[in-house]
Amino acid sequence: MLTLHRVRGVRPGHDGEPIAGYAVLVDGACLAAIGPYEELWAAYGDRARVRPWDGVLTPGRYEPAGAALLESAYHPDPREADELGSEPLTGEALAALGMTETRWGASARRGLQRLLAAGTTSLTGPFTRPAVRTAVQRSGLAEPPGGRPRALTVGGAADFAVFAEDGSALATVLAGRLVYRRR
Repeated sequence: MLTLHRVRGVRPGHDGEPIAGYAVLVDGACLAAIGPYEELWAAYGDRARVRPWDGVLTPGRYEPAGAALLESAYHPDPREADELGSEPLTGEALAALGMTETRWGASARRGLQRLLAAGTTSLTGPFTRPAVRTAVQRSGLAEPPGGRPRALTVGGAADFAVFAEDGSALATVLAGRLVYRRR
């Protein structure tokens, strides 16, 4: 299925100004086209679902401390908020929890949701805890090739984020799938 992401602008790389009026066309897990919205709409509008976003589409955030965030901190379950709060726990507070592999896996999934909600599209490992490694693999987040975040390119992976003017993420897309949308 084709999806046309209509945005205020597209920043194909991690630097530079966004190109106003541009859009991105996604076909499955790949970027099929990047260009002026009107041209993409004329060529594909009758076959594409349009997702309008009031923001700038970029390759997304790269989190070089991915392993530390997921393997050295516990991300509390919302049901534990009264007892543990809502922020990640480290140090003595983490040591007092008596972590099991099951608990590490659940914490990693919640940590990954935080990363996706921040517009993260790639992160760095290695992930040594089996439950954390499994959660990361299932999330679709991966280390960028060569350890550097990749730019948006036609034919490349449809991994990107859309950011509002205030810098908060409106949406995160991995392999063409919408994995986070701000409500």
